[in-house]
Amino acid sequence: MGYWKFATQNRIEEVSFNPVLERFYGYGINGLIRENIQNSLDGKLPDSDLPVEVIIEKGEIETKRIPGIDEIKARIGVLNSGNSYANATIKHMHNKLDQEVVNYISFEDRNTKGLRGATEGYCSNSENTYSAYAYSKGIHITDNNSEVEKSRGGSHGIGKIASNAASDLYVMYFANCDEYGNKHLGGTAQLVEHSYEGSVYRATGYFTDEADNNHYFPYENKFDKVFSKDTRGLKIVIPYLRENFNDDKEIVRAICDNFFLSIYQNKLKVKYNEVLIDKENIKTIIYNADYYEQDLEKMKDVFTPLYLDTYLNKEKFEISIFDGNKDKYEFNLYFQYDTSILKGRVAVIRTIGMKIEDRKILNCATKPFNAVLIPKDSDGDSFLKSLENESHSELSVDHIKDSKEQKNSKKFLNNLSTEIRKILDDFIRKNNPVDGKIDTKDIIYDVENKFKTELKANTKIVKLSQSVEEKPIVKYDTKKKKEDKKEKDKTEKNKDEKEKKPAKKVKKTDKDNVTKQFIKVHPHMVRRFIHKDKEFLNINLSGEDVKNRPSLCNLMIKVIDGQGKERDNELNINTDYKAILDVQSGNLLSSEGEYIKNITLKNKNIGLEMDLNSSYNKTLKFLYYLEV
Repeated sequence: MGYWKFATQNRIEEVSFNPVLERFYGYGINGLIRENIQNSLDGKLPDSDLPVEVIIEKGEIETKRIPGIDEIKARIGVLNSGNSYANATIKHMHNKLDQEVVNYISFEDRNTKGLRGATEGYCSNSENTYSAYAYSKGIHITDNNSEVEKSRGGSHGIGKIASNAASDLYVMYFANCDEYGNKHLGGTAQLVEHSYEGSVYRATGYFTDEADNNHYFPYENKFDKVFSKDTRGLKIVIPYLRENFNDDKEIVRAICDNFFLSIYQNKLKVKYNEVLIDKENIKTIIYNADYYEQDLEKMKDVFTPLYLDTYLNKEKFEISIFDGNKDKYEFNLYFQYDTSILKGRVAVIRTIGMKIEDRKILNCATKPFNAVLIPKDSDGDSFLKSLENESHSELSVDHIKDSKEQKNSKKFLNNLSTEIRKILDDFIRKNNPVDGKIDTKDIIYDVENKFKTELKANTKIVKLSQSVEEKPIVKYDTKKKKEDKKEKDKTEKNKDEKEKKPAKKVKKTDKDNVTKQFIKVHPHMVRRFIHKDKEFLNINLSGEDVKNRPSLCNLMIKVIDGQGKERDNELNINTDYKAILDVQSGNLLSSEGEYIKNITLKNKNIGLEMDLNSSYNKTLKFLYYLEV
């Protein structure tokens, strides 16, 4: 009997990977850091005044030191799916099986409770947190202390899958040391349902021992030192760390972006390899240009230095927000107004010190302000918790099933925006005063003369016969009016014909002397639709002469302003989109800057389905270029 246990079943029914894996993969290293540190904060020892410590290590490990990995490799080797999207993932996993040394990342916490009840193994006891974490999905164990439970970050019970999503093989391990010094090692693997050695198995595998009566219980931790945990608490180990999760500066920024307040308040300290981030040096890191842009006019997506400055140095307001039931919640709002700020955002932060989102306020996304919002008590904190999405990265009502509760929560969010707009409007009035009355005589004179000049140019004087009292009669030049109308109609017609012209083509030769064709896509070729957190894009090149009929192409997206002018470097696809799916091939696509690469071009059509980040500006207008 091997280290890993997969439950058997009669037949294969699910041919796709758990969709939650892809969602958390789309959140990237930022989502992984947030989930694991939040879990550590939730596990804080209740009677301790010491901050929670999280030690993050990233390094390399020989695959032979990873317990039971050969069993996982064997199962991955036989995976097959009727779903082309899943098969692309399986192919990626196959390409990693021959590696002898792989990257890993681990998260170890201290001054935390660890998981309870490991020696019981699998059980339904609600106080057995080990069983819930090790063997269950979608379960959030409620703390017996109601006030503690309100402040905890976790609620959906699925965030632990973020660690699986960070592994090329969707595998993770967790080492636990409880209050009695018991040390155990568990783990999960998220595959697809599969046939293996004559039996059919479910998708999820558990790194666990098993008694003769099929009762799961954990292994005593006598494995490699990378997987050891000798002090009370939990340690997560993720082998086969994905390449795009392996950026040192991104990891440091993710720690600071999500937990700068809990670190500054000495609720948390984090050590990443040799970098210590605590109350004493958090400002040194955040105000360091090597990690963060410090120029206010260049802050477009990341606002952490601005948030910290607002919290430490700017005015605090106490505001009350009502929901649809007229229940009142109290918040502290730290507010900064500065005309150098290009994008107005509000950092919504829970009382444990974790930032939920960079919230946009309706009609104020480009106003020059910055704010930090924190609940004053557990009631406000609990209400914010009920609005969090599964990744704790956005306030939303979409996951609320009860229509009355959803309406109630939507009213709360609307009232929140209204209160912040009131404060912003006061700052705008104070900083843009009206100095007394305005003398309009010169303005009226100029307008009157301009009107007379234009009227004279479009009229002529007619005199009656001498027998009648000579009075000038003004006759409006209808001929000129008709000519103006014809000219306008001609302009509109030329504009319509221009829209229907073939796409503009440009030839360019690269360094390998290969001639490529660039096609400027006209609006009538584009179908673009945004629904909730997804954007759908179709480009139809019917009627275009596409050279050599290529099967793949690249797409460059340019932002255009209100005057129709292209703006360079205004869009960063990696930050605006969580994931981009090629509809025709089922593959996830890579991107760089303004480019989406290797899109399937079939029957002169491309189709994309894109998951949007919460910071995405849905009002942007785009111009598209195809490179074929």
